[in-house]
Amino acid sequence: MYWDIKRVKPLPDYKIYVETVAGRKGIFDVKPYLDFGVFRELRDINYFNQAGIEHGAVTWPHKQDIAPETLLAEMLPVDKPV
Repeated sequence: MYWDIKRVKPLPDYKIYVETVAGRKGIFDVKPYLDFGVFRELRDINYFNQAGIEHGAVTWPHKQDIAPETLLAEMLPVDKPV
């Protein structure tokens, strides 16, 4: 779907760069989620940096995920790839 994530890149300060299949690009701040449930594990920066993509969503090895709809609603748009 047009909102599916095709690229994710972990950035400093618990942020991720994302690109959708439709070409939208942005920076998403994961910090607000780090104090909640399964997202606490993402505080480990080595683990955080293992971000990947599964079924169009940003995921981590222990099945934490952030839905594309959330990323699009909360990301800061950028013009150029990071």
